[in-house]
Amino acid sequence: MFKRDLDAERQWAWLLKEIEKQISKRPKDLNEVLFLIGVQELGQGAKRFEKEEKQDLLHIAICKVLSLAGYYELEGLDKEGWPHWKLIKKLPHFNMLEQERLLKMHVIEYFEKEYGWKILTSEFGENISE
Repeated sequence: MFKRDLDAERQWAWLLKEIEKQISKRPKDLNEVLFLIGVQELGQGAKRFEKEEKQDLLHIAICKVLSLAGYYELEGLDKEGWPHWKLIKKLPHFNMLEQERLLKMHVIEYFEKEYGWKILTSEFGENISE
């Protein structure tokens, strides 16, 4: 494993622990983190969502985090307050593992930019929060 991959895994583990501190539940995977981002970006608070709404929340989250890399742009909100995104730059063709890496990288960036979290790893593999 390359050092950058190891650092990315350490940052991801740190992020999951930090989310657990905030919501008292550790997300089990990327989809759960994306769901939380989708709920946050929707801005209607925690509530029970239908299956289709949950899929829409994942889409909102993916568009939001990939907007940080210039792939999507927010078009606006519909009458129910749901955000709609427009693809502005073609996404690269990645296999599933590469897609997950890309999303995790931008999810980490999302928490750094939106919440000011400093997600760092030391050269000794210890997670540092400032």
